[in-house]
Amino acid sequence: MYLLNGAAGGEEGSSWFDRTDIGTFFAGKNVNVVVPMGGAASYFTDWRNDDPTLGRQKWATFLTEELPPLMDAEFNGNGRNAIAGISMAGTSVFQLALRAPDLYQAVGAYSGCAMTSDPEGQAFVRITVEGRGGGDTVNMWGAPTDPEWVRNDPYVNAERLRGKAIYLSNSTGLPGEYDVLDGPGISGSITKLADQVAVGGVIEAATNRCTVRMRDRLRQLGIPATVGLAEPGTHSWAYWQDDLHESWPLFRSALAG
Repeated sequence: MYLLNGAAGGEEGSSWFDRTDIGTFFAGKNVNVVVPMGGAASYFTDWRNDDPTLGRQKWATFLTEELPPLMDAEFNGNGRNAIAGISMAGTSVFQLALRAPDLYQAVGAYSGCAMTSDPEGQAFVRITVEGRGGGDTVNMWGAPTDPEWVRNDPYVNAERLRGKAIYLSNSTGLPGEYDVLDGPGISGSITKLADQVAVGGVIEAATNRCTVRMRDRLRQLGIPATVGLAEPGTHSWAYWQDDLHESWPLFRSALAG
């Protein structure tokens, strides 16, 4: 079970280990859990060129070709894999499944945006890569008209996801049960709460629009997916922990074969 971090790449206390209960949740479960660290603002893809700020990025090669054989050899894997990710990685998990169609039996996207090649999707990518990471998307997939943007678009290429167990989730962006002063990660800080409600609310509302579109695309193609969309909540870890708990039965079944 591969769990990908978001746009910060797991740095500065922003990983699944730091922000969720995966240590206790998976204890006793018959599964190997892998949380790769690094890759901030990279979309966990192979970049065309080295970037002056972000350096050399070959995450797709690492995650689909190099890492799985090592994990299977070291921990007696059975060759069945699932992958899930939050935010930025909610796009990447589908892209990795498209790149290595036989590697993953299940894919989970929590608060992600599957579109990358239309103006809205490209804007979302640029905000992450350039606005947050200081990188240049031209070094990643070329100019906006480059075919690489379409090749990496899970919405456009959704037909190729057929046969996989798929889980999609997104909160509405409105304040939810964890958006309170004593909520997880807020610790009584009014500043943290305001940021989570304001910034996290806007981001979650945007990814909600993306997730609705991806849900409708899969329905149009007749591809089954488990979808959770209706609950209030912001772009924050406590909700993604709940998403992981809710989606685990789907992953467990897919991994068991």
